[in-house]
Order: sequence, then structure tokens, then C-alpha cells
Amino acid sequence: MPVDGPPIPDGAVLIGADGRIASVGPGALVPRPEAVPSQHLAGTALIPGLVNSHTHLELTDLTSRSDEPEFPDWIRAVRRLKAGRTAPEFLTAATEGLRRCLGSGVTTVADTGDTGATMEAFRVMGGSGIAYHEVFGPDPAQLEASMAGLVTDLDRLRPLETPRARLGVSPHAPYSVSGPLYRAAARYAREMGLPIAVHVAESAAESALLATGTGPFADLWHRRSIPLPDDLVQLPPKSGAVSPIRWLDHHGVLGPDTLCIHAIRVDAADLVLLRERGVAVAHCPLSNARHGHGWAPVDRMLEAGLRVGLGTDSELSIGPLDLWAEARAVRDRFGLSADLVLRMLTLGGAAAIGMEAAVGSLVAGKWGDLVAVSLAGPCSAEALAGRLLERGGVGVSGVWLGGRLALP
Repeated sequence: MPVDGPPIPDGAVLIGADGRIASVGPGALVPRPEAVPSQHLAGTALIPGLVNSHTHLELTDLTSRSDEPEFPDWIRAVRRLKAGRTAPEFLTAATEGLRRCLGSGVTTVADTGDTGATMEAFRVMGGSGIAYHEVFGPDPAQLEASMAGLVTDLDRLRPLETPRARLGVSPHAPYSVSGPLYRAAARYAREMGLPIAVHVAESAAESALLATGTGPFADLWHRRSIPLPDDLVQLPPKSGAVSPIRWLDHHGVLGPDTLCIHAIRVDAADLVLLRERGVAVAHCPLSNARHGHGWAPVDRMLEAGLRVGLGTDSELSIGPLDLWAEARAVRDRFGLSADLVLRMLTLGGAAAIGMEAAVGSLVAGKWGDLVAVSLAGPCSAEALAGRLLERGGVGVSGVWLGGRLALP
């Protein structure tokens, strides 16, 4: 199932010594060099490795979960939990999280965190993806210190980059990053050629902060003597109150290199702006539902031509990460075809994080990231995508990362 084309009955994939796909097509036409080991997978579909477009792997296996009723309180509780974990523990967590991703058929992840543990885990595991390094600072007075810390961290982590794993920059969210810091971080990322990821338009509290300067986040800022973003009143709203999307655009954040995580609370004007800027979206339906945030308008995003990938968010939000379950949730909510949802799991997710030239489909020249899914009985080509969505997870019987067997 190459994803960028129809299923190939009795198909075959040849992976070269460099870990990239050398040939793919009908089995009778794909070369079979004598020196290359061969494996026949009867009753199985071979698909591209899945792409998780948003994770927090450094939070894997935190021993306590917070069920704070208000999202701002939950965010604070997560930071308290993180404060109790050591650097070696973060690395252990991220490595285990990456291992679990591979076990479910996810071979590429777009991760966000502020410890650097996932970048180290990529190096340990030979992983594929982007580690977006977070920067925080809601008070404009923190700008210089926040940027200095970001630059120092990126300089420390840059030697860990590989041909398969790279760094990115993540100014965290509008409730934790000032407008000036957003502008500075985005400018620095582009100067360094690094992709950008931002949590945005996720909660009602975030929207209230930027639209009216009220709500739980605004109350928290008042208690900490952090000035509200006074530039809000200077923005000419295109329709109604200032939205998080338009606020980010005001600070120069949005562009083809930007991944907007969640993007739930967006209106028609926001969608037009996202399309004009060429922005991509990572949708995490189960996490959004767990926090009561609602659903991103995935159907309208796809109709607008936006690049949309699926993500799991963190274990603290949803428990065990299951990208297949996220896919089924989106399919059921919006009535999307199984073929389209499978594409979102693979090539669509790769496009969302700017890696579609390297992963996401079975094409000669791309990395040999393959997942074998047992079909549990005969299946027609027309019904294959639907069977894969139902079998995903429990049916994964083999995973190859760059041609190297990673599971079992």
C-alpha cells in the first residue's frame, strides 16, 4: 500500500544498503539481488511508517496524572510534575516513548519539549523526526533571558542531529510566550533554517486572554504581575475579536515552515489566513476531547488545502499513545474516507512537518520505513484502507526503520 498510488497486489519493496527504497512495485518486477535477504509476508499489507505530528515523549511514564478541571491549572500541574524528574529520567522516558511509537508502527515523530531528551533519544534509537525545542517567557521583560537560553540549548543539541533527525523551535503557546518573544524566536529559527511549531487556538481560556484580556490565563498573569499583551488593541480585527491565529500572524510567526498544533478555535478568517501563509496543522483529537476543548474543523481545513497531520499529544493527556485510535476518531467524527485518513497518518503527516520528500509513502529514494499489518483474512484492494484502520495497532507484525528491523 504505497499511499501515493493504488494498492499493489503481491507487491514487493527492495531496500538498498543506504536504508532507502531502491525499488517498489509488483513482485515480479522488483529486482531480487542474490546477496539481499528476502522475506515473504503472506496475508499482510505493507505500508509506509506512520507519522505522529505531535508528541511530548519526555513526559512518557510520569507516575502521576493531573485531572485539574481548568486547563491553566492542568498546565501548571504538568510543570510541577516535570520539575520532579531528572535529566537521566527524561532521557529514559523519551527513549521508551520512541520505542513504543515504533511498536505501534510510528516511525517518524514531531516532538516538542524543553529538556532535549527526545533529540538524545533520536540519536540512541536511530530515530526519525523533528525535536522542536520549546522556549517560554510570557513577560516581555523575559525576552533576553529566554532567547539566550534557547540559543544555548540549540547549540548544545545541534551536534546530535542526524540525516534522519533534526531540531526545530517551539515558542510554546500564546499564554506562555510574549509577543516580542514570539517575534524574536521565529526570526531566529528562520535565520538558522529551523522549522517552527506552536500550540495555538487550543482552549477557551487562551482565546479569552487574547480577545479580551480576561479569563483564567489573564487572572494568572495578573497574579504574577505579568502585563497583558497590550498590542491586542492595535490589531485591526478582520472579523470580531482578535483570534490567537491572527495574533501569531501579527508577530510574524505564521509561514510554510510553521506547524500549528491543535488549532481548534479557528474561524473562517483564520482558515483563509492559514491557507495564505501556507501553514500546516497537527490535530490531536483524543487529547482535545479529554480536555474538553472540542474539535478542530479538520474537514474545512482539508477543503481549504491545508496540510493536516494527526498527533497523539502526551501520555499525561490521553494515556498510552495510539495514533491509530486518533485516526479512527477523525474518520468517525467527520465521515472521512479510510483512504484519506490513512494518508493523514502517513504522507499527510509527513507533509505537515515538511518531511514528505523523505518519508510518508513507498517511493524509490525515500527512507525504507515500512510497517507490516496482518489483515486477518482476505481483503479487496477497495476495502484495504478500512481494514488497516481497524487492524492498526493490534495487527502490526513488523516495523522497519531505514530498512533495519525495529519490531519484533
